[in-house]
Amino acid sequence: MNAAMGKVLRVDLGTQSMREEMLPEELYRRYLGGLGLAAALLYEAIPAGADPLGPENVLCFASGLLAGTGAVMTGRWSVSCKSPLTGGWGDANCGGTLAPAIKRCGWDAILFSGIAAEPLVFVADERGPRLEQAGELWGMDAVAAEEALLAAHAGGKKPAVAVIGPAGEALSLIAGISNDKGRYAARSGVGAVMGSKKLKALVLSGNARIACADPQAMKALAAAYVEKVKRQNLPRFFTGRLLPLMGRFLGSSTVIPVDGMMSAGVMRRWGTIFNNLAGAVNGDSPFKNWSGSIVDYGKRRLRALDPDRIIARETRKYHCHSCVIGCGGIVGGDRHQHKPEYETCCAFGPLAMADDLEAVYRCNDLCNRSGLDTISAGAAIAFAIECFEAGVIGTKDTDGLELRWGDAAAVETLLARMARREGFGAVLADGVKKAAERIGRGCEQYAIHVGGQEPGMHDPRFDPMMGVAYAADPTPGRHTISSAAYYNVARLWEFVPWAPKVGRPYLKENEYKATREEALKSVAGALLKQVLDASGGCLFALTTGLQNWRLFEMLDAATGEPRSPAEYLEAGRRIQSLRQAFNVKQGLMPRDTLLPPRIAGRPPLAQGPLAGRELPIEAMVRNYWREMGWDPETGVPPPHIQ
Repeated sequence: MNAAMGKVLRVDLGTQSMREEMLPEELYRRYLGGLGLAAALLYEAIPAGADPLGPENVLCFASGLLAGTGAVMTGRWSVSCKSPLTGGWGDANCGGTLAPAIKRCGWDAILFSGIAAEPLVFVADERGPRLEQAGELWGMDAVAAEEALLAAHAGGKKPAVAVIGPAGEALSLIAGISNDKGRYAARSGVGAVMGSKKLKALVLSGNARIACADPQAMKALAAAYVEKVKRQNLPRFFTGRLLPLMGRFLGSSTVIPVDGMMSAGVMRRWGTIFNNLAGAVNGDSPFKNWSGSIVDYGKRRLRALDPDRIIARETRKYHCHSCVIGCGGIVGGDRHQHKPEYETCCAFGPLAMADDLEAVYRCNDLCNRSGLDTISAGAAIAFAIECFEAGVIGTKDTDGLELRWGDAAAVETLLARMARREGFGAVLADGVKKAAERIGRGCEQYAIHVGGQEPGMHDPRFDPMMGVAYAADPTPGRHTISSAAYYNVARLWEFVPWAPKVGRPYLKENEYKATREEALKSVAGALLKQVLDASGGCLFALTTGLQNWRLFEMLDAATGEPRSPAEYLEAGRRIQSLRQAFNVKQGLMPRDTLLPPRIAGRPPLAQGPLAGRELPIEAMVRNYWREMGWDPETGVPPPHIQ
């Protein structure tokens, strides 16, 4: 099939053997590529009960179906495995430059099994694929290791590199995988799996041709989108100080549908950090380990995290492959750094009640170099602070370190100890769930995780669909899976007849009801996200609206096999169901993955924009399972939709 390379490479690190495998076209028709292809391959490849850090686990790097076809905003790749963090399906998504590089080496995916006897680097270039000794790279931070690999492979085509830092080498269950010196596939503990296999890095620089069935149609679709993005320029007076007003509008009691294309201007100027201020005032951002609000923090302190202060340091905008928005940024300083994203600013800011931007920068750089996921690391530190404040732990437990809300220096010190697995840092280095098990003493009430994974920095008491995604997705706690915000701007109902229409203002109160309509929205959002991840598309392109970013038409142009949007969503249903079936195969029961009572609003917050909010999350999840076609009581999918 056009757009796909039609084959994968399987690498056994234990025997250092490799083999190419041709895949039937029907597999691509059913699961597209990217995450979908990984789900189909790993469900068969990983046996029930496999040790996530053992030789039977398989780590799959997969490129999206649209990557390299000329499609715009399609530079995403996924890495999947059995997660050591949750014990079930694990995946992480990343931008950067790796997605087309995988396909230009001739494969849609590279799968690693076994465990190497010594640290290795996988290289694929004009000489073909091979394994090389990692040597002194083992122990280097992720950025330094990538710079060393780029220097070692200079002289020809610049390679794309995926690499782990010391946290992955030390098997931290919250470690991720870096590409482009700080873009991260951060979630699910994928860095620990890579470290367990003693695989330091991938270095890819192939020249294979990636076919597009209708390049002229693809070029026209890309040009039309680029022109729309170029027109989204914010006026000069729209500065960071106006973002709280935007946040209050987005959090009002009446939801007013808007053209998602407007978000392109916001993302071009600030990227995700616009939400530093907008999310804080409307309740989207969590405070004080999810127990507080902007009332506890104070609006004046928000100025420290004003995104204008962050972009003032940018030396250049950062674009992933085929991106025309450029939400990322490289910041000035004595060494390479990507600017901190919203999730990072919140995790080391309001979640710990801190307001030191300089500390956020240092924490961001430390995580990017060590390989720690900023969401999970910040959540583990906030958990530890609450334990300390509650008297569950003391200075004897923390190696003399006093942990107090708002103490950015203590946050930074503890993060450094986590990165080194040193002292009390080792207790936290595997995330909140493991830390709570190690500490005990009733601290579980402060442990905010879903199925073992820390939730993203978006409060389900603000966006109930986010709560359903946290609890019901096969990879729990992920904030990029589905939400009301994504649904309302993507405008899927204009393409798929069964998707509930949101064409006029409605009361936000409706989102807090366990109705069939809300369940269908959650299902539609989840299925669309599976198609997106299978395609290698960017979430921020999706949020500009499908009427602007023509995902389905780009898939038609790339493959030459037109389908209706509803048919593409059925592929998304198969992917989602197979990921869920993987969990069942591994002995996990979906009904056991629950939201922590605190973030479900039990008890509700007493003050702030989310005061009094409580989610009927159990009923919402059952409705989601029912509309997904799964057993509404157990969440188990039937074989016929896998």
